Amino acid sequence: LEFRRVLIQVYEGERSMTRDCNLLGKFNLDGIPPMPRGQPQIDVTFDIDANGILNVNAVEKSTGKEQKITITNDKGRLSADEIERMVQEAEQYKAEDEANRLRVEAKNSLENYCYSMKSTIADEKLASKLSEEDKSSITSKIDESISWLEANPTAEKEEYEAKQKELEAVVNPILQSLAGGAGGMPGGMPGGMPGGMPDMGGAGFPGGAPGAAAPDAGPEDGPKIEEID
Repeated sequence: LEFRRVLIQVYEGERSMTRDCNLLGKFNLDGIPPMPRGQPQIDVTFDIDANGILNVNAVEKSTGKEQKITITNDKGRLSADEIERMVQEAEQYKAEDEANRLRVEAKNSLENYCYSMKSTIADEKLASKLSEEDKSSITSKIDESISWLEANPTAEKEEYEAKQKELEAVVNPILQSLAGGAGGMPGGMPGGMPGGMPDMGGAGFPGGAPGAAAPDAGPEDGPKIEEID
């Protein structure tokens, strides 16, 4: 069994993207067995003491694997002048940062939807109710959408949203027709935000929130994390 690792990165700053924030430290959470997309649950907690020493702890809930890092005041922290400059830049680039955030959310929404639906139609209970034609239609459109995502990592928000609507237009009628005769939507209602909240994939948050990379996965295991340089 090949175990995977998750990279936890801790930043401080006021900007929405990690490229514009200050990296305080990083560590790996090792020993996580391969899991389907969305199954690993990693809790990251922050504790700062009276001396300004920051302790960051990460735990993968299903395995109990745990790792932490301690960041002291003299370890790459920003000066008061640098903090003030960051605050001013955050206000100056507020509109640009918001546009970037919305673009990444739209990308991850489409990506999560693709892999959620891929997992849904692979479920044996649902697969047995789908005709080969319907299964082929959904699979083909999912694969087309994933290929488009890989070829367009910096598309605009509206383009990601349009692609998701295209995919939903193929998937929804088929699953809704099954739900009509089964008393509920198999595998969950598509169209929302399957797989949980979007992964900002390169976004940082004020106060030193982490940027976490997903466990290494093959092309069929789930979406890739976007790095924004």
